[in-house]
Amino acid sequence: MGIIRSNFLFMMGTVCGVYVAQNYNVPNIKMLANTALVMAKHLEENYRKPKKNKEDDDNH
Repeated sequence: MGIIRSNFLFMMGTVCGVYVAQNYNVPNIKMLANTALVMAKHLEENYRKPKKNKEDDDNH
C-alpha cells in the first residue's frame, strides 16, 4: 500500500496523459521543438553581428 500511496499523483497524471493523448489532437512536441530550433538558428545566422578579423586590423 505504501508504493501506491506515495506514487498516486504520478500514476493519475500518467493515466490522464494517456487518455488525453488518445482522445484529443495533441501536437507532436518533438516536431514542434525541432521547428523552433531551426527557426532560432535561422534568426541567429541572419541577425548576428559580423565578426571582426584581426588580420584586417593589423594591415591598416
